[in-house]
Amino acid sequence: MCQGLASLVLTMYVVELLRKESMVTPFPVTWAEKKVHLLTSVSFSTWNEGTVIMPQTDKQVCIPPELPDLLKQFTKAAIRTQPPDLIQWASDYFNAMARGELPPVRERSDRVPLSNWAELTPELLKVLHQRVGGRLIVHVDELAQMWKVLNLPTDLFDSVMNVGRFTEEIEWLKFLALACSSLGVTIAKTLKIICEVLSNENDTGPARIPFSTFQFLYTYIAEVDGEISASHVSRMLNYIEQEIIGPDGLIKVTDFTQNPRVRLE
Repeated sequence: MCQGLASLVLTMYVVELLRKESMVTPFPVTWAEKKVHLLTSVSFSTWNEGTVIMPQTDKQVCIPPELPDLLKQFTKAAIRTQPPDLIQWASDYFNAMARGELPPVRERSDRVPLSNWAELTPELLKVLHQRVGGRLIVHVDELAQMWKVLNLPTDLFDSVMNVGRFTEEIEWLKFLALACSSLGVTIAKTLKIICEVLSNENDTGPARIPFSTFQFLYTYIAEVDGEISASHVSRMLNYIEQEIIGPDGLIKVTDFTQNPRVRLE
């Protein structure tokens, strides 16, 4: 199971939720966050002894007893506050701590109650797709308003925007692909949901879309995911096009979910 793109949007969504709930330290998204995560998740029994063994030198290094909790609280505060300039905010944070003042951390009263949001479903994504009306490009303000009308979580919208690095003009199919990836555990599952959202309601049988659309979406998802080689994507697309696609140029969900020779990941 590929855990790159398929979990990246969901992971960033969880980070956004933790920013509002601030209950636990989140799983890292970037390598910088991985380092903080590793640092703050070290066994506190070892830290509290005041020493830690350096793996390459076997030397004992003294660790201040207050450091683990200090780093943990700082990490949680940074995730909760989401400062635009982390370095400047960190300086303000520790300066306030040194002066005995309250650090600049977002309070619970600033958080939005999550229970008011609707849950994202393939059905709601299909409604959203219908409201886009076949356009390839949608302005961010218009799409955000559509999202809001459906009462979908703003945190999830923001996480999709961040993962896709979208600006004011959004390529709708790419945005849709990333939104579907928050529902699909694997790339195959994500593409299945996309096909169901894009397929014509009047069609009977398995959901189907033009192979050219599938090719575009699979290539994009694999590129963002970062764990699937371009050569593998090319081999799978060539096999599907030559061995599966018929004269109508359409690909069915069963073509890539039930064929043992089609391994998208």
